[in-house]
Amino acid sequence: MTTLASSSGKVIDPHVLSHVDALESESVHIFREAAGEFERPVLLFSGGKDSIVMLHLALKAFAPATIPFPLLHVDTGHNFPEVLKYRDRVVAAYGLRLQVACVQDYIDRGALKERPDGTRNPLQTLPLTEKIRTERFEAVFGGGRRDEEKARAKERVFSLRDEFSQWDPRRQRPELWNLYNGRHAPGEHVRIFPLSNWTELDVWQYIDRENIDLPEIYYAHHREVFRRGGMWLTAGEWGGPRPGETVQKRRVRYRTVGDMSCTGAVDSDADTIEKVIAEIAASRLTERGATRADDKLSEAAMEDRKREGYF
Repeated sequence: MTTLASSSGKVIDPHVLSHVDALESESVHIFREAAGEFERPVLLFSGGKDSIVMLHLALKAFAPATIPFPLLHVDTGHNFPEVLKYRDRVVAAYGLRLQVACVQDYIDRGALKERPDGTRNPLQTLPLTEKIRTERFEAVFGGGRRDEEKARAKERVFSLRDEFSQWDPRRQRPELWNLYNGRHAPGEHVRIFPLSNWTELDVWQYIDRENIDLPEIYYAHHREVFRRGGMWLTAGEWGGPRPGETVQKRRVRYRTVGDMSCTGAVDSDADTIEKVIAEIAASRLTERGATRADDKLSEAAMEDRKREGYF
């Protein structure tokens, strides 16, 4: 057996995959399995770090050919401008097909109503499920990870949705030996999670190894924010700040990005990827637990949204 020696003198077996290599291999396998099994897949792409890593893995899975399915973004209308610019730049750079479902369109025609708290994250469900139905997508790739939230920890890699895009945890299928069951009836579809077994730290270590570009708001920067519900939120037309909420300039970064009305920043000096990795390794809160107000509406907030068709 051929062996190598590291700089520390430790013997390395080149046939043994590292932890990150194993995760990458599993995710690439999932993409290829799904592409071979489903006729009309689509990849959810918001410009957030998990969807960026998912796209990077998909590009690897099908190289040197292009990705054989489109991207889909559900735009709340309250997205961070930096993230939207990144999204459009990446789509243009790789010549990808992007479809956008806009929450604002549904509000304008009366199909949805603004919430009193101003957040639009829960309003994404109808545009998403309607787009899946009208485009007849059979498989929808999402960046959900089991370490994010307890409802997502219940998901299988291939997660069946009924004809109303609803999730029933009792219909979860066993996935022994990485065998994935994509069988579905007409009108049903499967949500697929290539990053299911990754952690936030894994994602950042992979971003570091692959030298993946990210929107700048993931790194420490000065920003005008205000305090609400224990989080630093960005001011905007969505309804913040309210009377009594003071805007101040702080050095912050975002661990996750979504609707500005419910995505909080964290105080941070981590302006390099090495510092971000060190910060995450020391954290005892997931990024959603620390910075997503929509997950704090109730104990089962995420699971309730998933049952209705949310990702």
